[in-house]
Parts: sequence; C-alpha cells; structure tokens
Amino acid sequence: MYAVVRTGGKQLRVAPGDVVNVELLSVEAGDTVELTEVLLVSSEQGTTVGTPFVPNATVICKSMGDGKSKKILVHKHKRRKGYARKAGHRQPFTQLTISEIRVG
Repeated sequence: MYAVVRTGGKQLRVAPGDVVNVELLSVEAGDTVELTEVLLVSSEQGTTVGTPFVPNATVICKSMGDGKSKKILVHKHKRRKGYARKAGHRQPFTQLTISEIRVG
C-alpha cells in the first residue's frame, strides 16, 4: 500500500515504514503528524485518485526531529566590474517516519 501526499508544496510517494524529509514543520520530535492532503491511495483493492484529494484519507506520521540539508553554494559574478558574491544555503527539513495510511 502506498499514497501520494502533498506537503510543503511538494508531492511525495510514501508507504508505511518509509522515512522522508519534508519542508520544516512546527512540531517537536516524537509528535504525531497527520497529513490530510492525500492525492492518491493504492492498495490491494485498487487505486483511488482524488479530485483533488481522496476523501477521508490521512497519512499518520511520527516526527523524528529537524535537520538541515547539504549546503549549496550560490555565486553571483559580473564580468569586468569587480563584483563577486558568494553565499551558502542549507534548507531546513523535518524528518518523518510513516506509520500508517488510513482510508475511509
């Protein structure tokens, strides 16, 4: 069984037991999170596609804490002008463990 959920402006394919990184959520480590924007659910009985969401479907997750992703470097440069800027960025995320997918 798997589901496609939308969180943080992104769509993720999740299954029970998966560990995923999503955009930063304001939850503590160990808290339970319910993702209600479920776009698709697939199980042994078949596949249900929402319009836009599957009614009464939720994905239950457990927060494992927050973190930051790998650093990316941003470099700006204008030729022959002596202008150069270098900056780094680390995107924050929340790590979730998928517990179960509920439908109906």
